[in-house]
Amino acid sequence: MTDSKALRRSLEAILTVALEPVDAAALADILGETTENVREQLEAVAVSLVNEDRGFRVVELASGWRMQSSPDAIDAVQRFASRDVSTRLSTAALETLAIVAYRQPVSRAQIATLRGVNVDGVVRLLEQRGYIQEVGRADGPGQPVLFGTTEMFLDRLGLSSLEQLPRPEELLPSDEDALSLASEISTP
Repeated sequence: MTDSKALRRSLEAILTVALEPVDAAALADILGETTENVREQLEAVAVSLVNEDRGFRVVELASGWRMQSSPDAIDAVQRFASRDVSTRLSTAALETLAIVAYRQPVSRAQIATLRGVNVDGVVRLLEQRGYIQEVGRADGPGQPVLFGTTEMFLDRLGLSSLEQLPRPEELLPSDEDALSLASEISTP
């Protein structure tokens, strides 16, 4: 069994170079440790990084552990990331992804009805990028494909489960803010 400091260093090093989240059991296998010990050390690393007020965190997501930037550094990271526009999703893709996330399982026809436009290309793009996947088929005529989000979707949002998605009502302005905006718009 490796000493705790050496194990934490190894875990940090692996998560620094990992392209995708890594399951604690896989880390344990790689390092010849028990999953319980690896999980304890990952939690210790996570606490240590927060206490040291570092620019990155170790977090557990739906598909495993990963290193990600600190929430305090989000503005700088977003400015840096926005330089590569080619990987960004269009408004249509984001709207479609939101519908799938909040309504899943959902068919292509249901998405099109909610959006009011043909969504075939956008659904294909989201499938190709790994954000949504086929999760079954609906009962009824034609048995249309039903779509749901993937673990990669959760990972990219920094979530461990769909329950962590904000409720739609939390995203709406308060009644006071809505009235204030309405009065600003109606004032000539």
